[in-house]
Amino acid sequence: MKKFSLRELEKRVAVRAKASATDSYTRSLLDAGVEKCAKKLNEEALETALAAVGQDKKRVISEASDLLYHLMIVLKARGVTLAQVEAELGKRTAQSGHAEKASRKGRKG
Repeated sequence: MKKFSLRELEKRVAVRAKASATDSYTRSLLDAGVEKCAKKLNEEALETALAAVGQDKKRVISEASDLLYHLMIVLKARGVTLAQVEAELGKRTAQSGHAEKASRKGRKG
């Protein structure tokens, strides 16, 4: 089985975003707007959390896959790249998780 990465998922989302909505679920979500994309992300996050608590590992993997896909859709809808998210995560590794979280309190956006 070929190794698949989030970068490949990002590329696939970009390709499917250029297709017609009748041929591409990705395009149909993007056409529905960022609010619809965010709603789907929220649904998938809940399904992932519920699977983590009450279902088997296979179901958690399946739901987490859906969650990552829908996260990529939201990022695409907002014009955010995976590289930008990775850069932000990289900045956060310079301090402990507790200190980093405390530094974000009260900060919006």
